[in-house]
Amino acid sequence: MRAIVYDRYGPPEVLRIEEVERPVPKEDEILVKIHASTVNRSDCAYRAAKPFVSRAFTGLRRPKRRVPGSELAGEVAAVGEDVTEFQVGDRVFGVYPFLNDPRPGAYAEFMAIPEKAPLTHMPASLSFEEAASIPDGAMLALGCLRRVGIRKGMRILIYGASGSIGTAGVQLARHFEAHVTAVCNTKNVELVRSLGADEVIDYTQEDFTKNGETYDVIFDAVGKHSFRRCRRSLSPGGKYVPTDRFVNLIWAAWTWKLGDASVVFDIPPQYRKQDLLLLRGLLEAGNYRPVIDRSYAFEDVVEATKYVETEQKTGNVVLTVAP
Repeated sequence: MRAIVYDRYGPPEVLRIEEVERPVPKEDEILVKIHASTVNRSDCAYRAAKPFVSRAFTGLRRPKRRVPGSELAGEVAAVGEDVTEFQVGDRVFGVYPFLNDPRPGAYAEFMAIPEKAPLTHMPASLSFEEAASIPDGAMLALGCLRRVGIRKGMRILIYGASGSIGTAGVQLARHFEAHVTAVCNTKNVELVRSLGADEVIDYTQEDFTKNGETYDVIFDAVGKHSFRRCRRSLSPGGKYVPTDRFVNLIWAAWTWKLGDASVVFDIPPQYRKQDLLLLRGLLEAGNYRPVIDRSYAFEDVVEATKYVETEQKTGNVVLTVAP
């Protein structure tokens, strides 16, 4: 089968298409013919080995997993003899971020996945591209919201509300009936408002840390802020939830002793099947929608990766494996 591979850490240009062995599903696995995947922030970080400490999971000197990619949507091509939930021909979507597993990822024509992985049947209304764009960002956002005990009436600010995690966070926080203030750039103000934000701040016009407003939760969905900068915008007992930046890990270790505001990390992130089923239910009810910035052909993975690394994408960037 064709797959996108890399044998060393480095810039997007280390990615290339190569013929590799097609996986054979084990007794408890299914084989999925991949129609679409995504290029997300995690994929880029693992390929570049940033931060360096990530090599402890992905391989110290070179990548353990030659074929990257975690999000997928496709059709079941074969099933192991112990599989009961899926059958050949089912349309499925999900995510499988297996850092220590050398098996091929979703940047390939086929992928073998355990039946118990975060994988489920696609809603009939979705295209493969739409389905592939959902799981990673939405499940990461859901994990962060649960860490802070998201509830009705909670005042939450989501910084980076137009990215993959951010667009998911706005919709999920709205689902839990929180009061959502979204922060994004000018071009995405109307999009974010349409996703359910109660208030939208254009960061090119206003600095939310200086407007005097306070929030129960500040959710940094793009990893560009810090607790030090945001702490005065938190209500007493408020929580700051980052998704990146090593310095925030240090704050997380110390703020629990300070008594007032605190830093809460969703580490390790949880990819649970029940969360994917929740998302499927919201999709089927029309209460959640995917946001796609651009779609790229399989052969254009380098260009797709470069675009993601501009940090200017809106929602998700899709990689079409089999049109």
